[in-house]
Amino acid sequence: MKLLKSAALILFGFSVNAVAAEDLVKKASDAGLKPIPQNHAELFKLIDNPDNPINKDKLDLGKKLYFDPRLSKSSLISCNTCHNLAMGGVDGIPAAIGHKWQHNPHHLNSPTVYNSVFNVKQFWDGRSPSLEEQATGPIEAGPEMAMPAGLAVERISSIPDYVNSFRRVFPGQQNPVTLENIGKTIGAFERTLVTPSRFDAFMHGDDDALNAKEKEGLKVFIDKGCTSCHNGVGIGGGSLQKFPAVKPYKYASLGDFVGDASGMVKVPLLRNVAETGPYFHNGAVWDLNEAVKIMGETQLGVTLTDQEANSIVAFLDSLTGKKPDVHYPVLPASTAKTPKPQAD
Repeated sequence: MKLLKSAALILFGFSVNAVAAEDLVKKASDAGLKPIPQNHAELFKLIDNPDNPINKDKLDLGKKLYFDPRLSKSSLISCNTCHNLAMGGVDGIPAAIGHKWQHNPHHLNSPTVYNSVFNVKQFWDGRSPSLEEQATGPIEAGPEMAMPAGLAVERISSIPDYVNSFRRVFPGQQNPVTLENIGKTIGAFERTLVTPSRFDAFMHGDDDALNAKEKEGLKVFIDKGCTSCHNGVGIGGGSLQKFPAVKPYKYASLGDFVGDASGMVKVPLLRNVAETGPYFHNGAVWDLNEAVKIMGETQLGVTLTDQEANSIVAFLDSLTGKKPDVHYPVLPASTAKTPKPQAD
């Protein structure tokens, strides 16, 4: 009898937990949170660009160019320098450092490249509509890679292996090595840098993927209104918002960035946020708990308790995802015709 009673309690407990988990999944879904699709075809449809279809040759070429420092004037800086795939897709410093060790003139922090395909627009001010277009921006930017478009094309065109790869990827083009095509290959590679997490498993029905504290954090995240901006598949990245919206941002004096012409700032993705500090557009905050409290004040007009902030951070930890297995590529050798590095 005692064993039967214990078994009944266990079964009843599982039933209650299952119902609670289903309710929380529905609550999250109703709040606009979406999981990364488990089905490969569904995911591919979500990340592919019809104007720049992904294929193996394009991905291989894009990966090489992503890691190739010869796309910078000094031949020292690659895309991976500021968006390090071994470090959460960021550089781990407050403001990006580029050509001749220049800090970003606006003291802007490098956002993660992981899951950037889920951004509706790129850059902090949302000025670029696609990853393909964004990819060429840092190459030409003086404080970043400082590479004139003509020199970038000349360098890549001087390497036969690259030229042959471009001809395969862009058949029918007389001169396929262009800055636009460089951006297309890098952008295609970046589209594949998706990191499914335990949160996604939970949303897909695995009740045990999140522990009790993380589930409570998800509930607080929703109840406090965080999902009004941080929603969609990226848990952010789906819109531009006024920042600060309600109260002043305490570190606003660091740098001069104020958003786009209307004062709007791209809502950052929260996937892998536990790995992508320091936080905010100017990299002013190193502690995630502090960042959460500041967001409550500036954007929602609420003062979060330590317990509430800790709870939300526990949920944010569950957004740390599995990184794709990216092997550092062996790059084709320069030739006698390859323009030399320029440090000036």
